[in-house]
Amino acid sequence: MNRIRKAVIPVAGFGTRFLPATIAQPKEMLTVVDKPVIQYIVEELVASGIEEIIFVTGRGKRAIEDHFDYSAELEELLEGKGKKELLEEVKRISSLAKFVYVRQHKPLGNGHALLCAKEIVGNEPFAFSYGDDIIDSRVPALKQMIKAYEKYRDLIMGVVEVPRDKVSSYGIVRPKQPPHSPPISAKRKQGNPHLSPPISPRAKQGELEGVDDVFEISGVVEKPDLENAPSRFANPGRYIFNPDIFDYLEKTKPGKGGEIWIADAVEKVFRDKAVYACKINGTYYDCGNKLEYIKANVAYALKRKDMGEEFEKYLKGLKL
Repeated sequence: MNRIRKAVIPVAGFGTRFLPATIAQPKEMLTVVDKPVIQYIVEELVASGIEEIIFVTGRGKRAIEDHFDYSAELEELLEGKGKKELLEEVKRISSLAKFVYVRQHKPLGNGHALLCAKEIVGNEPFAFSYGDDIIDSRVPALKQMIKAYEKYRDLIMGVVEVPRDKVSSYGIVRPKQPPHSPPISAKRKQGNPHLSPPISPRAKQGELEGVDDVFEISGVVEKPDLENAPSRFANPGRYIFNPDIFDYLEKTKPGKGGEIWIADAVEKVFRDKAVYACKINGTYYDCGNKLEYIKANVAYALKRKDMGEEFEKYLKGLKL
């Protein structure tokens, strides 16, 4: 099966950067205006064609399960009070997709979290997304990536362009050639599994709806200095994997902190196969960062029909 219909979201982390707010609630359930961060991500995935979402959970994450579950008591309450719009919204949330939950018993890295979902994913390509990164875009971010995958059928890494002074905060991809360069051609030598397979012609600007650029990459540099950064394209935790990623993960030894990391497994993929970056057309909010989380609240509040105009007046009236 080549259609992308499943997605994995790891949500087992403790969310220590948002303490004390996350002492008793998952960081993914922190709200942007009146909707949990995780719901924005789920809605993006569903709008991209995802039918089944696999949450890799841990201790204290029950609120996520309850949020996407059917709530007879709440629906009965809303119906009794005549709150039809809220009732329909609650019903919609519980029917967004098929939700599956698998437990990561120890915090052993995001690579280990993904391995926990192996049996549920099965032998098909799938999407992967962090649980605290929102991308606001006209065409859903994952849908842009799926279009790229349908062309190349190789590992697709979503990327966003970050400001120059922010490159040292992210994993920055190294393009094989600068974007917009002529098509690459390559021949695979027989008997050498570490050389890349033949590469399809590079996608032209605008060829994929909603995609600014799709280009092959040769690696990722973690948090480089500005002078040594190979580009300004950062990975916001969006991937499309083929099922062989599990083979690479199983061969990946524990790295930083004694944990298994997806980034280390992807480095092994670079040696064997082509890996493509899909530059996502949209605005990225790292909601695991307090300042970016506040920015997301402001941006989404301004977009709201029921409060945007009044909120904008309030902001303009502030004495800064």
